[in-house]
Formats: sequence, C-alpha cells, structure tokens
Amino acid sequence: MTAATAAMPAAVAAHAAPLTHDVVIDVHGLTKSFGDRTVVRDLSMQVKRGSIFGFLGPNGSGKTTTIRMLCGLLTPDRGSGTCLGFDIRTEAAKIKTRVGYMTQRFSLYEDLSVRENLEFIARVYGLPRPKAAAKAMIDEPTAGVDPKARRDFWSEIHKLAAEGLTVLVSTHYMDEAERCHEIAYIAFGEVLTRGTVHDVIANSHLTTYTVNTTDPEHLATLSSELKVKPGVDMVAPFGTSLHVSGRNEAALEAAIAPYSATPGLNWERAAPSLEDVFIDLMAHAKDNFQ
Repeated sequence: MTAATAAMPAAVAAHAAPLTHDVVIDVHGLTKSFGDRTVVRDLSMQVKRGSIFGFLGPNGSGKTTTIRMLCGLLTPDRGSGTCLGFDIRTEAAKIKTRVGYMTQRFSLYEDLSVRENLEFIARVYGLPRPKAAAKAMIDEPTAGVDPKARRDFWSEIHKLAAEGLTVLVSTHYMDEAERCHEIAYIAFGEVLTRGTVHDVIANSHLTTYTVNTTDPEHLATLSSELKVKPGVDMVAPFGTSLHVSGRNEAALEAAIAPYSATPGLNWERAAPSLEDVFIDLMAHAKDNFQ
C-alpha cells in the first residue's frame, strides 16, 4: 500500500478486498511505544482508494512506524481500525498478502538478478505467471535516481493510483510531497497538519516575504537579527535570499520595516512554500520524547 522513490521507505498495496465504500484505511487512536518512548500518539486517519498519501516529518517522527501499523507489520499498543477491509489487529496476515512494502534499506537478494528477485516475489504473492509478470515490470533497471528517473517513477505511481491502487509514501523531500494527493506532517509522534498541499499551506496562516542580496555575509547577519524580532516566526536561507515568515501579518511587517530601505536588500511579498510551513511547524512542535 505504499510506494517510494529511491532513498525513501514505502509500500504499495494491491487492490483491496471487496469493500462497501471507497475508504481503504480507517484507523482511530493508534499509539505505539518502544520502551519509554511514544513513537506514534493517538493517530486517527482515513485514506481513500486510489489516493497517494504522503507522510512527512523529521527522522524519528513516527512516519515509518505508522505505515508499518497500517500494513499489519506492527501491532499498535492502543487503537483500532481497518486496512483494505481487514482488522489491523486480528487480520494482519490477510493485509500482508495484499500489500507490497519497500524499505529504505536495500532488501533484494544480492545473489539473484533483478528478474530473479521479481520472479521470486511474484511466486510469494501467488501470481499465476511469475516469469511473465517479472519481465513486464523490468524497465531500465540500471537507471540512476536522476531527475528523469524520479519523474518516470512518479508517473508510474500515478498510473497505479488511477487504476485503484492506494499508495502511502514516507519522505523528507518537498518535491515528493507536492506529487501526493494528500499529505500529513508528523512530528514527535503526532500529526500536526494534513490535507492537500494547497490546504496545508492555506491553513498555516503564514505571511512570507523574501529578501534578496548579493552579499552572503550581509544575509547571514540579517538572518541572525530577524530571528529574534517579535512577529518573525521563521527565517530560512534559500541561496542568496531569505524567506521570512510570521503568523501575525502586522507584527511581521513591523519587524521587517526598519530593513525595507536598506541598500542592497530587495524585499518582495511571496506565497509561503510547503517548506516554509514545515520549518515553522517544527519550530513550534512539542517534543513529547522528553
């Protein structure tokens, strides 16, 4: 039920068992701890059939643990729900036979060729013609993860989703997130925001300005000064510019006003980016591991 580009964990779900509606994942209050650390806390969500759902967040935020619980690979400590029409607690074995999972580690058998690995997996999943299935799936197996390869990979994911496959993606990359139908940002085991990319940005209520300069040293000094100004919630460098954001528009504009006439600085109002939103969310997230 999840798919991933290179360097990110994922799994791709086969078509679900017959359902009476289009929701293929429906879970409530999922919680998972390892020792005294709560990795996922009280997570509830629904995912529709044929959607590409992206999980974003820093390392250790609970993204992969969440996906593993949804796929029947981990049993939650608390909470309940269904995936592909099956109970995630009592019918995990049935879920596993309908889900493909790509880890972030290399997990193929190195003494087998690419085609032999695919044939083996096809047999494990009980496909009627494993050799033909493996042959049909091999396409430029030596291609690196360059921009074209990544674009082609995502084109395939969208084709599969259009055929009714539900895809979960765990990633750190904003360009990957923007290719998803819906996203959720997880930090310290909790979902901080979710929705379409457009909705997540709109609901952030951030006002953003960019300031450009050709003097990198000036930019570094400006960044340090702005970070401590009332009304400035986030300052992030992007090449020879800074993104300066705040939730209170009037307070933000008051903070940057003294710099508006500074020679060599070019200020422009800009739409907040997805990265602006996530940097701001992390700055305000409560670390429940402490």
